[in-house]
Amino acid sequence: MPLSNGDAMDASKAEIADYTTAFEVLKRDYTSSDGLDIKQLIDSDKRGALTYNDFLVLPGYIGFAASEVDLETPVTKRISIKAPLLSSPMDTVTEHSMAIHMALLGGLGVIHHNCSADDQAEMVRKVKRYENGFISDPVVLSPTSTVADAKELKAKWGFGGFPVTENGTLRSKLVGIVTSRDIQFHPKADDAVTAVMSTDLVTAPSGTTLAEANEVLRQSKKGKLPIVDENGELVSLLSRSDLMKNLHYPLSSKLPHSKQLICAAAVGTRPDDKIRLQKLVDAGLDIVILDSSQGNSIYQIEMIKYVKETYPQIDVIGGNVVTREQAAALIAAGVDGLRIGMGSGSACITQEVMAVGRPQAASVYSVSQFAARFGVPCIADGGVQNVGHIVKGLAMGASTVMMGGLLAGTAESPGSYFVSNEGQLVKAYRGMGSIDAMEDKKAGVGGKDNKASNAGTARYFSEKDRVLVAQGVSGSVLDRGSVTKFIPYLMAGVQHSLQDIGVTSLTKLHEGVRDGTVRFEVRSVSAQAEGNVHGLHSFDKRLYS
Repeated sequence: MPLSNGDAMDASKAEIADYTTAFEVLKRDYTSSDGLDIKQLIDSDKRGALTYNDFLVLPGYIGFAASEVDLETPVTKRISIKAPLLSSPMDTVTEHSMAIHMALLGGLGVIHHNCSADDQAEMVRKVKRYENGFISDPVVLSPTSTVADAKELKAKWGFGGFPVTENGTLRSKLVGIVTSRDIQFHPKADDAVTAVMSTDLVTAPSGTTLAEANEVLRQSKKGKLPIVDENGELVSLLSRSDLMKNLHYPLSSKLPHSKQLICAAAVGTRPDDKIRLQKLVDAGLDIVILDSSQGNSIYQIEMIKYVKETYPQIDVIGGNVVTREQAAALIAAGVDGLRIGMGSGSACITQEVMAVGRPQAASVYSVSQFAARFGVPCIADGGVQNVGHIVKGLAMGASTVMMGGLLAGTAESPGSYFVSNEGQLVKAYRGMGSIDAMEDKKAGVGGKDNKASNAGTARYFSEKDRVLVAQGVSGSVLDRGSVTKFIPYLMAGVQHSLQDIGVTSLTKLHEGVRDGTVRFEVRSVSAQAEGNVHGLHSFDKRLYS
């Protein structure tokens, strides 16, 4: 006679009573952990290739605070950053302002190349000059420079303190310093700077350490500290504002041997891009990203080899790729990092128009697990709409995640805000494969080479096409405020997510995925609806404050 439900439950309880803990029952009765390991999740023989919304990461054990989660991660073989977040090299996302603030907050901004080589190099200089230890190449004025000259330099560089030397150069006798206060209200723009400059100077001798120089700045309450040799000649400069930046932005992305922010920029793979790259390197570039929608080409392979041979101090990131075969060609050529994604961006229609690409989660897993065997870090580029997508990209094996549309509405992205027809504050955003981007030569932008790059056509191999085939769209995105608040929100969200998963770092996340202790679950369409807001008459979705 079969047992009733109640009898069966009593029998089960009696059986379990022989064991002292639930862990022993778990070990005895269950041969595998709950959920799926990464290989079971990605197995496309049983289901189609997955993207970020198609799965979840299962929770683990929390034994630490979210603030203890370490987000440091490599972006290339040689360079690591404190936050796994990059801004895309799109002309509506990253110019010098975005690159500066991404680096200050621990991430990295990649300056776009849909502009002249001189203008792009100027943006690189602004990033490299923004924060320094000892400034070894300060902007120097001569006694014959005018107040108007100083104001023009302030407008150009964003700072207003300039040393004045006898010859107007470094390694010349220091005679004074001009500050913003000296020139701000001076009525005569034609007056020489000697009429307004400060001559009561506090200096430090050559050989002073950075810590010693910072202490002199604190005690003197001056804004600038010139470093001079035994002859009183200027050899470098230290700024109080840089000291404050170190205090307010402790996670800043910097190279170990330098106090300057790390700067990355994109270039194409055509012969003219070698001239562009030279200008970027001269401006202080650290990382170059070869910008192509399909990275497995003879053009990119030859460009990788050229960069590694000509500029061994520069790290080169190749892409975009979505398969192991694509990645293998670029790894063999010598890349220091890979960019993964094809057709997954919010403003990209490559998969729809070209029937070529791959769902992003499958792409990131396939390429990153292969590249990891050669120590090549990977960037998950595209398809990121929220914190959860960032975490899923990282769980698939990426070291960092690149964002375009998610950052396009911030104050630091290029362009101006406008009010949409619905009365919302928005900013323009477009894919680099849109007709607008491919046709836009940026009239009026030329620089010394009097030539603007058409990054859109170059990226999609369309320079010589009589008919341009769009692989992106133009649109607008909602205002997101400043990245100085938005990036910390994203970082805190990633830390809390890794806490829920039960891992204390990105390294531990990758290890847990590889050894099967981090588990996953596939989401049905109904499960996706269940996991979003539902059943409410109205709601206010505030993500952070």
